[in-house]
Amino acid sequence: MTRNRLVFFAVSILFVSLLVSASLQAAEGGGNATSERATEIFKWINFAILVVVIVWIWNPRLRRARDRVGSAIADAGAAKAAAEVQLRDAETRLANLQKEVAELRAFAERESAAKVERLRAATLSDIQKIVAAAKAEIEAAERAARLELKALAANLAVDGAESLLSKQLTPKAQESLISNFVKSLEGRPN
Repeated sequence: MTRNRLVFFAVSILFVSLLVSASLQAAEGGGNATSERATEIFKWINFAILVVVIVWIWNPRLRRARDRVGSAIADAGAAKAAAEVQLRDAETRLANLQKEVAELRAFAERESAAKVERLRAATLSDIQKIVAAAKAEIEAAERAARLELKALAANLAVDGAESLLSKQLTPKAQESLISNFVKSLEGRPN
């Protein structure tokens, strides 16, 4: 048997024998002695309860259990304190939630306005590039058209002069031109 069971067994035997002896004496004596004996029995019962309680308190296994319960209570107190801190933190965040939402909306609006402005600037830059490229193409086409127009005008002028010459240059006019040319050459020294 373990020590605790042995102590409990000894206390139980002591208690039972005390009750048996008290009841035997009460049966013999009767009357006033009975009430004194009952008082004495209750004193012994109280003493036995006190002994059991002391043994129970000083029992190492019970002491360990009591220590475990005490540490569990301390851990629960610490967990409760941590939970209260988290609760206060959550309440604070919840109170600031509207403010944070307003700040996020303002930030999003600023970002979208900045993005719109960047897109506008990029679009204007692209438009300017396209306009510059179109102007360059128009100028190149204009130069090409002018050159073509000059070539056409020159061709038309040559054709017109040729037709005019062919109408005005008759064989008689040709002989006169050649004779004038030869005369002009005769007067020159070689």
